Amino acid sequence: MRVSKQELVSALAQELKSLLKKPEWADFVKTGMHKERPPMNHDWWYARAGSILLKVKRLGPIGVSKLRTKYGGKKNRGVKPERFYRGSGSIIRKLLQQLESAGLLKQEAKGRHKGRVLTPKAYSLIAKSAKAVDKPKPKVSIEKPKPVPKAPVKEEPKKVEIKKEPEEKVEVKKEETKVEIKK
Repeated sequence: MRVSKQELVSALAQELKSLLKKPEWADFVKTGMHKERPPMNHDWWYARAGSILLKVKRLGPIGVSKLRTKYGGKKNRGVKPERFYRGSGSIIRKLLQQLESAGLLKQEAKGRHKGRVLTPKAYSLIAKSAKAVDKPKPKVSIEKPKPVPKAPVKEEPKKVEIKKEPEEKVEVKKEETKVEIKK
């Protein structure tokens, strides 16, 4: 199944609406220091949660610090050169806590790395959303229009070129007339 990430994140966001609760302050907060305004999408909380699920699936075990770097960006500082700033840790922390309480994430350590990883419930949720997005579109049968019979093409009469003989040039000599002016 090859599904675009944007479609999968939006499908996950629809599934997560019933599992997560968006805080009151989420409508007014910026998602990082590098942003100038809050997100325009009202359901951005659930979209970010779906995106975090996919990041944890790919990179897990992963923690807040690494996710802050993943969701950061360059800040426009006017005349000064741009600089990278990390994303909001509070948003990521709250989302990880909500996903953990919903049973989609758990804390685990693999070797030196410790952080959150997906649970089997999360894997099935991602697979279910991917399958819903990947459903084949219903085939719409469009009848091809019947070919219109072509009208018979009338042939234009051929033009006959008549060659003219070159005309002889006749030179006319003008007589010089003298005009005298009396004073």
